[in-house]
Amino acid sequence: MKKLFIVLFTIGSFSTTEALSQDLNTFFDEADAFFQGYVSGGKVDYKSIHANTKQLDAVLALAKSISVPKSEAKAYQAFWINAYNLSVIKGIVDNYPLKSPLDKKGFFDTTTYELGSSKITLNDIENKKLRANFNEPRFHFVLVCGALGCPPIIPMAYTPSNLEYLLQQQTVKALNNSEFVRVSNKKVAFSEIFKWYKEDFTKEGSEIDFLNKFRKEPVPANAKVTYYAYDWRLNSI
Repeated sequence: MKKLFIVLFTIGSFSTTEALSQDLNTFFDEADAFFQGYVSGGKVDYKSIHANTKQLDAVLALAKSISVPKSEAKAYQAFWINAYNLSVIKGIVDNYPLKSPLDKKGFFDTTTYELGSSKITLNDIENKKLRANFNEPRFHFVLVCGALGCPPIIPMAYTPSNLEYLLQQQTVKALNNSEFVRVSNKKVAFSEIFKWYKEDFTKEGSEIDFLNKFRKEPVPANAKVTYYAYDWRLNSI
């Protein structure tokens, strides 16, 4: 009887794992198709999505019951990055037209979404699901808050297989973009992202030390650091 129980438990475990893998892969595929269809040039076609929310609603419905363990780090991170970016779009579309995500009170810290078998806010995804569990400052260059001040959204989904490549690619792009990091003489003006999340960028040195890990043309270590105002206008096509 004990051996039979073990066999049945093992079969059940494999079945559950296989089902999760299938659901997660379907989510990644559908998210990828959605981003390809509505994202271009780092901006989102909110008007078209608002006219027909069927595809967005279907992708988020898939995400509702998926629960990825933290031990599956790449799958977990990819799931929550996509969930965040999709939910930002959902929040904007639900309140469209908007000039800025800040036009909707509580956009980031009050409005909840049913994701990963829980009700969760955008801030909770960023801070509790991702930042609290991983020492990964590059998250800030792939989580897109719906504003022009954010690093640009890409027309594809993050997956376990492309996650590392895309984290690196998007960070390098942002930190070598003269609109995002403004260098002149012996001064460097950072996005306010670096001010709000300074602890993420200074764990192993200064903000400039972090910046120069990704810069093609390094910034002098003694450059004066300032921050420019965040552009909260909607990142709409």
